[in-house]
Amino acid sequence: MRILILGAAAGGGLPQWNCGCAHCDAARAGRIPALTQSSIAVSANGMDWAVINASPDIRGQMAATPALHPTGPRDMPLHSVLVTNGDIDHVAGLLTLRESQPFELFATPTIHVALDANPMLAAVNPALVPRRAVTLDQLFDLAPGLSATLFAVPGKVPLYLEGDTVDTGLIGENTVGVELTAGGRRALYIPGCADLPGWLRDRISGADALLFDGTLWDDDEMIRAGLGRKTGRRMGHMAATDSIAALADVPVARRIFVHLNNSNPLVDPASPQTAQAVAAGWHIARDGERIDL
Repeated sequence: MRILILGAAAGGGLPQWNCGCAHCDAARAGRIPALTQSSIAVSANGMDWAVINASPDIRGQMAATPALHPTGPRDMPLHSVLVTNGDIDHVAGLLTLRESQPFELFATPTIHVALDANPMLAAVNPALVPRRAVTLDQLFDLAPGLSATLFAVPGKVPLYLEGDTVDTGLIGENTVGVELTAGGRRALYIPGCADLPGWLRDRISGADALLFDGTLWDDDEMIRAGLGRKTGRRMGHMAATDSIAALADVPVARRIFVHLNNSNPLVDPASPQTAQAVAAGWHIARDGERIDL
């Protein structure tokens, strides 16, 4: 199994267009790596690829990734796209992929309802891009030689569907993780997760790789930095400090933080928090990295 980190940042990327925080300024100046928005590509054979989460940066991400370049005038190694929730930073890139290119689009039935309700996404022609509804905990073929299973993780509805009351611990089809299997290897991709109950830790146990929600380092860091009024849990993300502790005794071969917010000190390779995470056995994802299992 081959996994490419197309984008390691949370929504807005690094630098975020309207943010002048220390991390965004450092990324603009080239002092720390810039990061695009959350997406990975996975293949079992190196020729047929599945993209998981179509970020608003998908065009640039694919252009920067030779494995995803066209192989002919209208021939692409893109076999499928899967989205783990309906968040804008995970589905807006579908509009970029509207150029009459065939691939399969996988999501839960609930997320397909949200996508179908947006008339703009009709531009992604269903005659060329069939929309495949996937039942939770059901194994399916994501690409040749690559199987996947979607499973519920604690989360919430997308921001644009929030009402007056928001449940950030929903267990269902709105927020899912992906279990990927190929060649006897097993990887889990969970870019959004609000909690780590025992049953989820059991599912993670024994994985060859875990790519997990690293949105914030501390739950209230955006409030303290004057960058927002919500905690991480209110946004549906548990803090990296909590997930490091919760998974400390869970056997996993490789632990990788993805979906990093611009406020998170993990975006700075030289920060003390990065050193702390690395000492705890975690790797911090950067755009362009390849993981071979």
